[in-house]
Amino acid sequence: MTPELPTPRFRSRLHDERTAALLGAALGIAFTTCFVTGLLSHVAQDPHPWFAWPTRPAGLYRFTQGLHVATGLAAIPLLLAKLWTVYPQLFQRPVVRSVAHGIERLAIVPLVAGSLFMLFTGFGNINLWYPWPFNFRTSHYWVAWITIGALVVHLGAKWSTTRHALRRAAPDAASEPTSEPASEPASEPASTPARVDALGRRGFLLAIGGAAAGVTLFTIGQTVWPLRKLALLAPRRPDTGPQGFPVNRTAQAAGVESTATDPEYRLTVEGAVRTPLSFSLAELRALPHHGATLPIACVEGWSASRTWQGIRVRDLLARAGAREGASVRVESLQARFSYATSELTAAQADDVDTLLALRVEGEELHLDHGFPIRLIAPNRPGVEQTKWVTRLVVT
Repeated sequence: MTPELPTPRFRSRLHDERTAALLGAALGIAFTTCFVTGLLSHVAQDPHPWFAWPTRPAGLYRFTQGLHVATGLAAIPLLLAKLWTVYPQLFQRPVVRSVAHGIERLAIVPLVAGSLFMLFTGFGNINLWYPWPFNFRTSHYWVAWITIGALVVHLGAKWSTTRHALRRAAPDAASEPTSEPASEPASEPASTPARVDALGRRGFLLAIGGAAAGVTLFTIGQTVWPLRKLALLAPRRPDTGPQGFPVNRTAQAAGVESTATDPEYRLTVEGAVRTPLSFSLAELRALPHHGATLPIACVEGWSASRTWQGIRVRDLLARAGAREGASVRVESLQARFSYATSELTAAQADDVDTLLALRVEGEELHLDHGFPIRLIAPNRPGVEQTKWVTRLVVT
């Protein structure tokens, strides 16, 4: 018979169920918030017949996506602290005590791997950094389902233990007596548990909470305008860029510098219409213009509200004789990248604030913001607010 291996001992008293339960509860809230807001972002970009993404409130996507990125960033220190707290469980002996215990331990693999993957790729995306060969949106979406599924299994397996740990009134970790002999060798460097235990459980949790709050405070300004001066860690400030707000893809990067400034530029309206239309830039400027104050809200978390002036899409559709309830495909001059086209549902196309904008804050659009004309509509992801528009195809 093989002798049972001894379980290593860990000197820090913060490797306990209560600390892990408190961190797990905070992390569970953050992950659930990220998952729900991520699903909303997905259906906003890929509408489904069974769910029509609303046009109102106009700033809804700005709120949900800002919350998505903020909670994702706050989850980073929470996850690292949680992993540090529970990693001694990797050394438990025997490795598997029962079938249920084996399932629980197997579920930890996709949970931990998925969590690290989601936070790493999400952090890369908000910085427009993609050091991987796969599609970010597709992988992020499907790994989110795997991770949340593993989280549900983990919660089910740990429900009783977690509830007990959260309900009992435990003393602070720093004041708990130690039963280990002073001469026993530590499983980790002695300085690490000594420093952490000096904080005690309350101090340790406050430090981790402070780190999560600090990350949030110094990035949320990219979404919350009054806090914009505090957005020291945000990849993009919402008040910096041509005409006072950011640009993700420049005209040069999109390869449209020459076509967007071509004197022969024309906007066409075609497809399921009685009268196809074609306009030069001068003719577009002569049409009746309307104004709307709407946010640009990007999936990377930043947003900026501006006043736009342009032509209502509904007016162009009426002039072309499109049927009531028609949807529209908006096509850009750029052709080499994703999001060169976007779709307007019937409700979006008919909204009074859905514009083909020629001006922002009273100024002609900067080339990097979509000159000569761009789409701006309420409650849409920034990647769907197509720049350098050249064609409307009515369906």
